Amino acid sequence: MNQKSPSPAGVRVTAPARLHLGFLDLNGSLGRRFGSIGLAVDKPETRILITRTPDFSAAGPDSDRALKLLQKYTVARATSAYSAVVEAAIPAHAGLGSGTQLALAIGAGTAHLEGHALTAYGLAQLGERGARSGIGLAAFTGGGFLVDGGKGERDTAPPLTVRAEFPSDWRVLMILDQTRAGVSGDAETQAFTALPPFSDTAAAHICRLVLMKLIPGVKEADLAAFGGAISEIQEIVGGHFANAQGGSPWSSPAVGRLANRMRKMGATGIGQSSWGPTGFAFVASLESAERLYHSLDEEAKADGLEILIAQGRNSGARIGPA
Repeated sequence: MNQKSPSPAGVRVTAPARLHLGFLDLNGSLGRRFGSIGLAVDKPETRILITRTPDFSAAGPDSDRALKLLQKYTVARATSAYSAVVEAAIPAHAGLGSGTQLALAIGAGTAHLEGHALTAYGLAQLGERGARSGIGLAAFTGGGFLVDGGKGERDTAPPLTVRAEFPSDWRVLMILDQTRAGVSGDAETQAFTALPPFSDTAAAHICRLVLMKLIPGVKEADLAAFGGAISEIQEIVGGHFANAQGGSPWSSPAVGRLANRMRKMGATGIGQSSWGPTGFAFVASLESAERLYHSLDEEAKADGLEILIAQGRNSGARIGPA
């Protein structure tokens, strides 16, 4: 997270979206549960202009949430009022971490203007983020490929256990469905509660895939290893979550169909980010991504979908003068 000295005129915060690529351990018998795998991506992003004003106000996409967060953060620190203009926003309830990035961006921006040294984890605690996953916090702080250690007994965000630079040549094709929304809030809590038990065997296999195939794949820029591990993890976790998604690993059947078309055309690492509906597929280069995009764009539009070409973002949020 690149912070400059406080500016009384205002501050602009740009925060990256993140893909949630799967869980390590939904069983929790070792004392820690969840454990998330994630990746910060260069698009979409949340970009907010925050200025000190006589009264609270917010404008732009997600302005209602932004206003509530402004009031919450400033009241908690007994500071003056602020205005936020949301210039760009990560789509809400799409599995891209929009709530966490908005909360951290506003919290970090107001803290910057006040001259407070507030860590991302302090911001998360204030904003009640990171209930299950720590990858949104880590994406905001430093970007990259991320693995967290899951939730233990402490009421804090999960610790980051792995952070690696993501290969710059690789691209991810993100499949967006704006007609559907992933579960969140109380509905998400209830959905997790209703899931069937997750076996020790499945959790152990995922952890082995992560340690012996996925992470080495990132470190050695071996897309076949990385993608094969992601696809297998997604099959296991997606099958488990199908119970809460009408029997399907995809919350949007149209996204699932298009993702599988990408797989047949050479993409790898196929899956759904968090509760979706956003799907993803990885390829080795921009050229490969553009080939798939142009081959499938019309098909995507016919199903009301959008394909977005992104790459891993190996840096966190940018904070600077307005």
